[in-house]
Parts: sequence; structure tokens; C-alpha cells
Amino acid sequence: MQPVAVVTGGARGIGRAIAEWFLAHGHCVALLDIDRATLAATEAALARPEQVLALGCNVADPAEVDAAAAAVLARWGRVDALVNNAGVAVFKPVLETSFAEWRQVMATNLDGVFLCSQAFGAVMKAQQSGAIVNIASISGLRASTLRVAYGTSKAAIIHLTKQYAVELGNFGVRVNAVCPGPVETEMAKQVHSPAIRADYYDAVPLGRYGTPEEMAELVGFLCSKAASYVNGQALANDGGFDAAGVGIPAFRRDEGINRVG
Repeated sequence: MQPVAVVTGGARGIGRAIAEWFLAHGHCVALLDIDRATLAATEAALARPEQVLALGCNVADPAEVDAAAAAVLARWGRVDALVNNAGVAVFKPVLETSFAEWRQVMATNLDGVFLCSQAFGAVMKAQQSGAIVNIASISGLRASTLRVAYGTSKAAIIHLTKQYAVELGNFGVRVNAVCPGPVETEMAKQVHSPAIRADYYDAVPLGRYGTPEEMAELVGFLCSKAASYVNGQALANDGGFDAAGVGIPAFRRDEGINRVG
């Protein structure tokens, strides 16, 4: 029997790369996404009707999540991996962020993780096996400007990961989080100006953005038997961005390497 993976926000970017990783490693995959048009296009592009189930779903809506879980069980009867990837962001100064914007971000990023983990985690508990990976962010580990709602939601996901890991671990279900740094997605290409990109290149010790495929590789590892004793962890996949802390980028450039400071 083929293992089954569920990926939220699976129509594009990191989510789609994760879905493709699972397909390449012999899984059936359920893609959940609120963007039904892009979801349909991704389903068609993957062209694996026997292995792919595309479900339009707002992860912040309990009824839609329950319906998606029922559809996955009706199709395959089990769930071996859940990747909570769906997320939104509002980038505004803290005092200009409205409560409505705050709630929009929290509803998808945090409530969505809770609702999907409740629905699919119950299946895994009954099976006495499974793995959940929550896509958090480097913004959940390090505070930054213009992302009071986004960063706070991702920090909350990291703690929520630990809560589920402690309880579901008793039933053979592992729960971990991945914290991506800057990733070369279509969205990043649209919203990151040349100045922002240059700053990231300076701040990330590896000197580049990550790729969706690199995020997918770590997620896949955490869902695999190779990570059978990894539980309750938040792993930064960020090229060393978090490790650099308050390091001054100029000190890592050639012209600053011999300076004392």
C-alpha cells in the first residue's frame, strides 16, 4: 500500500515542491489549497490522477477541513504525513497593522495548522503512526520589521509544534517544524526588490536564497523513517541566517575581512 501525504497550500511554491517530493518517493498526495484555479492547473500539470487528489479548502474553516479529511480517507483510507504549509502574510509597520489584518494572518497561519492537525492527527493517532511537519519561518525565530502578525503566527506555530509532539508522540506520531529563510519562490521574485535581495545575500552566510526543492528535501526527511527519532524540533533551513545573529554583513565581505571590530 502506498503511503499518503497531505500538503496544505500545495498548489504553488514550497507546497508544490513538497508534493512533488512525495510523488517522487512513492506517495499518494492530497493537495489542499484555497486558490482553486491554481490548484486545478497544478493537478493537471502533475498528471497523476491515481496518485493526486486536489481539494479546494480554506484551512481556516473547520467545516472545509473536516470535509477534506473525509475526502482523503474516502479515497485512500489512511494518512501518513501532513505538511501544514498554507500561509499568508501582511507586511506593514506594527502600528499600521489593523486587527482585521492580524486576524486574517492568524486564521490561516495558526488556526489552519491547529484545525488540520486536529483532523488529520486524529487519523494518525488511530493508526499509531504518522508524521506532521509545520512550515514555520525564520521570522518565528528572529523578530523583524513589517511582520508583527506573520512573525508572531510563525513563532506560535513553533510552540504549537512542541505541544503536538509531546502529546502525539505517545501514539507514534512525530511532529516537527521547518523554518525557511528567504526562498526563491515566485512570490519572493515579485515582492523582493533588488535592494532587499542584496541585503539578504549579505545577511545569509551562504550568500543566496534557498530553493523550494531544498525546503522539500528537509520536509521529506522529517516525514521519513530516516528521522524516526526526531520529534518536537524546529529546524532552520536558512543558509545560516539564524546562526549569523547580529553579525555585521560588512565583516563577511572581502573589504571588511581584515578589519577589527
